[in-house]
Amino acid sequence: MSSTVPALNACVLLPAGEYRLGEGADSRIVRLGPVLLGRWPVTGAQVRRFVEDSCHRIGAGHGAARLADDALADHPATGLAYDDALAFCAWAARALGRRVRLPTGDEWEAVARGDDGRAWPWGDSFDLGRCACAESGWGWTVPVTAHPQGASPLGAEQLAGNVWEWVSDRAGDGAWRTVRGGCYLDHAWGVRAARALDADPGRATATTGFRIAIDVDKEGV
Repeated sequence: MSSTVPALNACVLLPAGEYRLGEGADSRIVRLGPVLLGRWPVTGAQVRRFVEDSCHRIGAGHGAARLADDALADHPATGLAYDDALAFCAWAARALGRRVRLPTGDEWEAVARGDDGRAWPWGDSFDLGRCACAESGWGWTVPVTAHPQGASPLGAEQLAGNVWEWVSDRAGDGAWRTVRGGCYLDHAWGVRAARALDADPGRATATTGFRIAIDVDKEGV
């Protein structure tokens, strides 16, 4: 497998504090943290280890095919339904001896935007060279470490484009969940840090992955 696959516990700290989230009339101030969020999305190599270790079965087809492809080991894992992401977090909690879960949408957005409410993780001016999106013309996922220049103020990467990411929020009062960040098919507007999309939790797609959150105490440990 690729030597560039990050460590499972590679995270950034969202410090306790107030963060401006949302846009326009939906803008609001929330208090969050401390919490650790994955510096990168979970990779194909990491999900393969999870499947091999836990015997968890993911759906046949796209997701299974990607896991078997060594060339995609350092790409974000896709083809995973919401429950697959939850099962991975439970496995990661045992592997790391920490409280591991999916981030909330607010935590995800705060890590992406920092404390200044920027539009994209790197600032308020769109730059197609800082992410995998429709304008950049990749047409597929890229390795999770491909755009260090697109990092957020807190150091998290791939928060714009590449793949949508499952978060723990429910979509309204229904059974659907929420994904964040846009994917390689979305244009500049679609990869804004404040954008959220309702998603069927049972549908595993080629454009959706996730990253982990690790609960910490008030000192960030």
